Formats: sequence, C-alpha cells, structure tokens
Amino acid sequence: MPRYTVHVRGEWLAVPCQDAQLTVGWLGREAVRRYVKNKPDNGGFTSVDDVCFLVRRCKGLGLLDNEDPLEVALEDNEFVEVVIEGDAMSPDFIPSQPEGVYLYSKYREPEKYIALDGDSLTTENLVSLGKGHYKIKLTSTAEKRVQKSREVIDSIVKERTVVYGITTGFGKFARTVIPINKLQELQVNLVRSHSSGVGKPLSPERCRMLLALRINVLAKGYSGISLETLKQVIEVFNASCLSYVPEKGTVGASGDLAPLSHLALGLIGEGKMWSPKSGWADAKYVLQAHGLKPVVLKPKEGLALINGTQMITSLGCEAVERASAIARQADIVAALTLEVLKGTTKAFDTDIHAVRPHPGQIEVAFRFRSLLDSDHHPSEIAESHRFCDRVQDAYTLRCCPQVHGVVNDTIAFVKNIITTELNSATDNPMVFASRGETISGGNFHGEYPAKALDYLAIGVHELAAISERRIERLCNPSLSELPAFLVAEGGLNSGFMIAHCTAAALVSESKALCHPSSVDSLSTSAATEDHVSMGGWAARKALRVIEHTEQVLAIELLAACQGIEFLRPLRTTTPLEKVYDLVRSVVRPWIKDRFMAPDIEAAHRLLLEQKVWEVAAPYIDKYKMEHIPESRPVSPTAFSLESLHRKSSKIAESEDL
Repeated sequence: MPRYTVHVRGEWLAVPCQDAQLTVGWLGREAVRRYVKNKPDNGGFTSVDDVCFLVRRCKGLGLLDNEDPLEVALEDNEFVEVVIEGDAMSPDFIPSQPEGVYLYSKYREPEKYIALDGDSLTTENLVSLGKGHYKIKLTSTAEKRVQKSREVIDSIVKERTVVYGITTGFGKFARTVIPINKLQELQVNLVRSHSSGVGKPLSPERCRMLLALRINVLAKGYSGISLETLKQVIEVFNASCLSYVPEKGTVGASGDLAPLSHLALGLIGEGKMWSPKSGWADAKYVLQAHGLKPVVLKPKEGLALINGTQMITSLGCEAVERASAIARQADIVAALTLEVLKGTTKAFDTDIHAVRPHPGQIEVAFRFRSLLDSDHHPSEIAESHRFCDRVQDAYTLRCCPQVHGVVNDTIAFVKNIITTELNSATDNPMVFASRGETISGGNFHGEYPAKALDYLAIGVHELAAISERRIERLCNPSLSELPAFLVAEGGLNSGFMIAHCTAAALVSESKALCHPSSVDSLSTSAATEDHVSMGGWAARKALRVIEHTEQVLAIELLAACQGIEFLRPLRTTTPLEKVYDLVRSVVRPWIKDRFMAPDIEAAHRLLLEQKVWEVAAPYIDKYKMEHIPESRPVSPTAFSLESLHRKSSKIAESEDL
C-alpha cells in the first residue's frame, strides 16, 4: 500500500493510500483532516471541506495539480507539503525546508566509495565527501580496532567499574554514579540535553562534512562505539540523511558538544533531518523513507558521538581549501592588474627572491614570471611602455610576492594542523584496547584548530586588503591613466565607482572579523570546563573572511578586464588573454551603466569554481618545466609549497643538494 509523508503547519503526518487512483487533492484534504483531528480547537477550521490549499513536493518545491492521480504525480513514500491559503503570509508559517536548500535536490547518489581508517583522510577528501561525490565504507583494519575498543566498554559495564561518561554523569556530575539499568537512558539524555544550539542550520554540504569527519574519528577505534552502531551511522551518511545542526552554540572546549549533539539527535530518530528526497522533516520519517532505523544507543555511545572538535575542523577544512583556491587565483588577478596599469616585472626577478627564500614568496614571484615573462609570452601592452621613465611600481604591485607569499605559507601551516586534526582521536575518556583501559584527558580541546583558523583569517584577509588598493589604482584616473572609474562618458555613467565602495566595505568588515576569537575564554559547566577555545566562531568567521576576499578579488578581476578594453587593440600575454576571454564568456564589457551585482556574482562564481586557475595553470606548468634547470641558488621550495609538510630532516637533506 503506498504511503506519503505530508507536512501541514509544522507537523508531519503519515498518510496511507489504499487506491493509487485517488488524486493529489484527496491526499491534501486527508492530511488536513488528520491534522484537524489532532487539534483540540480543530486547527481553527470550522469545516475541512472549506479549507483551500496547495500541494507541492518537498523536493524542489514543485506545485502539484490537485486533479492528478497519485500514481502519476508522486512516488511511493514521497514527501509533500500542504500549504493552506493565507498561511504563507503569516509570521507563524513554517515551511518544510529553508530558502535555498531545495537547490540541493540536484544531488545524485554517488557510486564511488572512500574507505576511512581514521588515519589518512585529507582536506580534499572531506570536501569531496561534503559535495556528495562519494559514499563511505570502513577498512577491515578500522573495523577490527572498533570491535576491540568496544570490548573494553562492555567489560566495564559488565564489571560495573566506575568510569567517567560510561557509568557516571557528565561535567559537574562526574562523581554521580549511574545505576546499571539507567546507562542507556543516560546516553539518550546526554544527546537530548546537549542539543541546545541556535542559529541557521548547517548547509547540506557542511553537515555531510561534519558527519563524515565524525565517522572517520570513530573509525580510529578510541571512542568505544560498537561496530553495529558505527555501520548504522555510515548507512545514514550514504543515504544523505542529514540532521538539523544549528551553526551556533559551541565554545570548542569539551568538544563541539552542541552541534555534534544535534547531529546525533537525528541519528536516534529525534529532531529534524533533511535528505534530497524529503527536504526537512521529522527525523524518524526521513530515516523510515530511506529504509533505515534510528540508532539505539548503548553505554558510552552518546558520548562517543558528541565529544570532539569535528565542527571546528570540518568548517576549517572547507576554509583551508577555499583559501588555497583564492590564493592561487589572486596571483593571476594581480598579474592582470599589473599589465593594465603598465607595471614592470623586474620586481619578480629570481635573484631578488633567492636572497629572501620564503617558500610562498618564491612561489608567487614564479607565478608572476610565468604569466608576464615577455620573452615567453610576448605582450603588446608591456612593449608599449618598455622605454617609459617609471623606475618602480607602487607596493600593491611590486610587493605582491611578499604579501601574497606569506598568505600561501600561512595556508600551508594551517592545512598541516587541520590535516592532523582530521585524523586525531578527540574523545574523552579515550579507550585504549591494547591496555584494556580508559584514560581521561583533554584531546577534545579545540585550541589547535581555533588558533590556526584565527591565523588563517588574518592571513587571507591581506589578499583582500591589497586587492582593494589595486582596485583604487584602476579606478583613479590620476593613478591609472585610464578613464575615471573605467567607463566612457563619466558623469553620465558611474562605472566601477560603487563596486570599489563594495570592496572597501568588505575589507573593513573583515578587519573586525580578524580579531582572534581564540583569545577569549569563558568558564562553563560550573567551572569544570574553565578554559575554552571559542573555535566554532573562529571557523565560521574565517569562512566569512574568505568569502569577502573572493568577492573583492572578483571585483578586481572585472575592473582589470574592463581596463583592458581601454588599451585595445593592444594585447596582453597569452595566459592573461585566456583569463580575459573566460571573464568575457560570462560578463560583457561595460559600455554604459547597468545592473552590476550579477556581474560581480558571475566573476565570484568563476573564482569559486577555480575556472581562472584552470585556464592559467597549463601555462604556469609549462613555464615551470622549461625553467626548472636554473643555476641560481634558489631554495628547493621555489616551485612547491609541499615542502612545508616535509619532516625537518627531509628539508635539511634537500637543502644540502
């Protein structure tokens, strides 16, 4: 018998249907009837027959025709929403899913798997899992470790040993011993009470990253979760059933307790969950629709699911990957600006950077040479001012290797910490199967990723700060020798005047966001948790700073391409012409004023999808292959930042070569 899950005024109702020839209108009216039946005041309706409503799918929010038969319009067990006339205008209206989330209905179930062992997850892997590119499975080694860890917990319960979080309360209640018949209730109560976050829910991508990372930590075998429960959690991930996880509420000390509790709440069939099939619905219905059962927590398993730094680290992982992408592309955008402003490439000479051999600085200078070297890529623009009387450029052009370079080194440093954190056991107590015991410690403290992500925000912000100054030079006719604000008929047209203001506003906002959250600490849990990291805010604001940086560089990219228009018919180097062509494939030249926000968004999208890097990278790689055999005493890190991740002994050996 087909059944449908129907959302009416914030409640979910399971409606069976004995006859598939019945219509969508019948389903809506039956759902309203069941809703009214459960209300003491009949839901405010005098008669169900008088209720006017619309029916729409939860997946994609497409409206349905009330006269269509159910067997044609809907699949078995599909989720739909009944919107009663007038409700959508009411402040009390609760939609089935937040604005924008329906776009995730484009999700396609992946066929490939990533095998997790708790030791080898990379930032790239986790971002791919977040995007839904892979399912998860455990390695056989991980399964054995998990089983051995669980045996220790079972032994503790059987012998009625007093162990924190297994047979005692939590935090201030650590000395309260819990009766054996209450141990399962203890774990459920823990998850329920700690689900106290506020704010917008994490996006599906970020929630998938959070869940995947928690699975990876559990796979290490130090948490005491049973293999049966862990496999249930993996099935939930592979079905893309995602809990409602508010973004605010963690202080990042005894783990990210609030967000991870919300994550676990959905797993036990409580609270809300989201899937591409259902949209937001009660967790029990979402699990049921995918043929899954709620997790029944055994002793210690609630604590195993919620104790760790995975909220900070998963968001930090996204931050590191986006920072890497925008840092690479910032060099390309800046090189294009330098061409438009008729700057010199002398400041990027190999010998200058060899005598101050910071890896990032050397790498950035190399990229500038690979894009601007006139011997390799002839530039008519560069040739047009070869014999000008200008001696040197402003710092925003000349010092790009030094300023962009330290950002690259910062990202490499932070990525090293985040990668370590991805594969770290962060529970308390830790279960050591080899010793047959549990040990209480402080691996849950988020200071490492918190400090690193504060540093990341400060570093990446500098890309926006220097970019905004280059935008000023492009727009200011006394500095650029171009029309004011890069537009003809200035006065009638304002051109890039307010686009530059937008860049300035973003940079100013980021300055405030760069104040380190990890310098703050507030004592919690009756002073048992008397120092905290505030790492959740460090991660969230780092992402905001990175987004602002992407947007500022998008504006600079548009301005530089517009500047090219006033230098035609002269052409720049081949790789930069390819970048110009890419931009012009989505944004036409600025002939007269028009609605600019869509242009900025289109350029931002190019940077987010790394399209700018993709068109320039082949030329950078080719230049690298042709210029590696150099006799100058350049650091071996000149062409790769990977050296920052080598062991110090390896670095020493390479420097002896």
